[in-house]
Amino acid sequence: MAQVNLLDFDASGLTDWCSAKGERPFRSRQLLRWIHRNGESDFGQMTDLAKSLRTMLEGAAIILPPPVVSDKTASDGTRKFLFDVGAGNAIETVMIPEAGRRTLCVSSQAGCALACTFCSTGRQGFNRNLSVSEIIGQLWSVSRLIRASDSGDDSMDHAITNVVMMGMGEPLTNYENLIPALRLMLDDNAYGLSRRRVTVSTSGIVPAMDRLSQECPVALAVSLHAPTDELRDRLVPINKKYPLAELMAACRRYLEFAPRDFVTFEYVMLAGVNDSLADARRLVELVSDVPCKFNLIPFNPFPDSGLTCSARDQIKRFADLLMKADIVTTTRKTRGDDIDAACGQLAGLVRDRSRRTEKATFTHPAFGRVSKTIPLEVKR
Repeated sequence: MAQVNLLDFDASGLTDWCSAKGERPFRSRQLLRWIHRNGESDFGQMTDLAKSLRTMLEGAAIILPPPVVSDKTASDGTRKFLFDVGAGNAIETVMIPEAGRRTLCVSSQAGCALACTFCSTGRQGFNRNLSVSEIIGQLWSVSRLIRASDSGDDSMDHAITNVVMMGMGEPLTNYENLIPALRLMLDDNAYGLSRRRVTVSTSGIVPAMDRLSQECPVALAVSLHAPTDELRDRLVPINKKYPLAELMAACRRYLEFAPRDFVTFEYVMLAGVNDSLADARRLVELVSDVPCKFNLIPFNPFPDSGLTCSARDQIKRFADLLMKADIVTTTRKTRGDDIDAACGQLAGLVRDRSRRTEKATFTHPAFGRVSKTIPLEVKR
């Protein structure tokens, strides 16, 4: 009989599994704490569990995250992890350290099917959704690695203080696996993060936004990137299915249940594409009835993108116009760009099943000889 990976269970699922094995509910809570709060993978070390339970677990279960095959640290302290998720696919996860907090940027898919023109992940195609264990396994593994290197540093209660679902993939198109992972992040017996400290970023999957507001309302970030449907159709193709009017209405509905009283709009700054003051004025009109803040993201280049970042002075003028309209606006500081860990640069290794790309073979230091996707066509 195949062993069950306990990282695939949230609290409810673990309780059901333990119950089916004849164990009382409090045992599942103990087990949850050992796995997630303590980061323990050896059942023999779970000393407050009955010996009979530990023996059963050793035969029936495993605690198995995807293996870390690369761990790089940038000059600013940002760390990028490469996880092997099998069949030649790898995903990237980024930890961003700041004063009093550590934010983990978590991936939800191997690749991405949405094909946003300014995103390296979207340019390489899509392979599959990640499982619950592969999503939460990123947090589990990085938390363990950080605790091991903290050297007794008690300045923070948790190895990771914030999680943003902004890595590779569109989280809301992997909804069924996303929700148990989010519940583990929030569970006091697991990672104990508040809803305000867990953020899901979406390109605008409207029906799933509505479901999320009812089932697990966490902080919401929306990848906006354009003030009109005409431009957004080109930059964020999912806009053709869920245009801006529907997206803004979904944001208003979400705020009725959200832990924050605003939506964060992410807006990548592309020179000569979406960065004019006329674009800024259109944005002010677009979001006039949506409580929000803007996070302006200087475009991080990647090979053959055909795009460049807006000039620093233009970003400032753009931000000033939004702020004059009483919209809280920040410009994201580029982090980890010297190891390709900045926003929009995550690429990993993906065997594309969407057939948007053709393959080229190259040698990767962690994987050996592998296939890397190369864009067939770039629409400008």
